[in-house]
Amino acid sequence: MNNDKNLYCIAATFNTPDEIINAAKKVSGAGYTHFDVNTPYPVHGMDDAMKLKPSKLGFVTLVMGLAGASIALLFMYWSLSIDYPLVIGGKPYFALPAFIPVTFEMTVLLATVSTVVAMIMLFFQLPNNKHPLHDTKYMKSVSHDKYGILIETNDDKFDEKEVENFLKNLKPLNIEYIYYPPEETYSIFQPKFLLLLAGIALVVSGGTYFSLNKLMFMTPFNWMMDQAKLIPQKGSELFEDGFGMRKPVTGTVARGFVPYPYKGQVNPTEVLANPFLPTKENIALGKAKYDIYCSPCHGYFADGDSRLRGQFPNPPTLHSQRARDFSDGMFYHIITNGQNIMPSYESQITRDERWAIVNYIRVLQRAKNASDADLTEMNKEAGSNVAN
Repeated sequence: MNNDKNLYCIAATFNTPDEIINAAKKVSGAGYTHFDVNTPYPVHGMDDAMKLKPSKLGFVTLVMGLAGASIALLFMYWSLSIDYPLVIGGKPYFALPAFIPVTFEMTVLLATVSTVVAMIMLFFQLPNNKHPLHDTKYMKSVSHDKYGILIETNDDKFDEKEVENFLKNLKPLNIEYIYYPPEETYSIFQPKFLLLLAGIALVVSGGTYFSLNKLMFMTPFNWMMDQAKLIPQKGSELFEDGFGMRKPVTGTVARGFVPYPYKGQVNPTEVLANPFLPTKENIALGKAKYDIYCSPCHGYFADGDSRLRGQFPNPPTLHSQRARDFSDGMFYHIITNGQNIMPSYESQITRDERWAIVNYIRVLQRAKNASDADLTEMNKEAGSNVAN
C-alpha cells in the first residue's frame, strides 16, 4: 500500500474520447471504486463505462419539494381555517383550488433552492478552494483538449506501483502524481484582521445611517415623500372635522348611472317589476350568484340553514307562505336595500344579477312547493322522454 500520506491520486491523460472510454471501462472493470474521469465536455456513454450509480440528488429534490407543498398547505389551512377563519363569497374555509398557486410556488422554491445548495455544499463540497487538482498540469490539459482519468489513494485496492503500472498499460500520453497542497492556517484574531472588521462595521453602519436618516430627506430624494397629497386614514388640517378622506358630496351621481331611487324605503314593490324572463341562461346566472352571495346564510336550497356554523342568526326560510307571496320587486328591494341584519348587496351584485337571483329563488320555491299542475306537467314530460 502507499505510504505517502500527501499523495492524492495518480492521473493519466489521453488524446481521444475513445481512449478515455476504454480506460474508464478497464479501471472500473479492475475493481477500482474511488476514481474519476475529467473531460473538456460531456462524453456519451461515460456513465456506463464508469458504472456510476444514479445520483442521490433527486431524493433531495423530492423530499424538499414535498416539504414545501406540505408547509404551504398546512400554513394556509391553519391560518385560514383555524386561527382566522373567513367566509368570503360562499367559499369553504379550506378552498383548495385557491391554495394551489401558493402550494406550487413553495414546492418549486424549496425543491430548487435545496437542490442547488445540496449539489454545491454536499455533493461538490464547496466552498473548497484547495482541492488537490486545482492549478495542476493535469487539470489544465483535461479542461482544454485532453481527457483524463485518476485513481485516488483512498481506494481499497490502491497500491502506488500497481496503479502506476496499470495506467501505463493503458498507453496514456503521460502519468502525473498529484499531491495534497500544504495546509495553511491563519489566526482570525490577528490585529490587522480585527481592524479590518471594525472598519467594515463602521463604514456599513455609517453609510446606512446617513442613507436612511439624512440622504433620503435631501432634495431630490424627498420629493416622493413630500407630495401634495393625503394618504388614506391620515388627518388633515384643511377641513374642520380633521378627516383627510372625504365623502362624496350629497347627491353626487356617477356619469351615466341612475341610483336606486327607493333606498331606505320599506315596501316600494308596486313600481318594481322583473325585466328578465326566467330563461335557462338567466336562471344559471342566478344560481351562480345565489351560491356565492346568498347560500352562506340562506343555504343552497333557501331553507335558512346557514353554512356559517352559528356565527350569525339563521335567516327565515324562503319557502314560507309569506316569502312565496313576496313580489319579485320585494326580493330585489331586499337584496338592494338590505333588511334587518342582512346588509345591502348593491355594491357586490349588479342589477341584472340581482334580478337573476330573484328568478332562481322562484325556481327553488316552485321546486319545493310544486302544485298539482306542476307535477302533472312534469309527469307528462317524463313520459314523453321515455317514449322518445
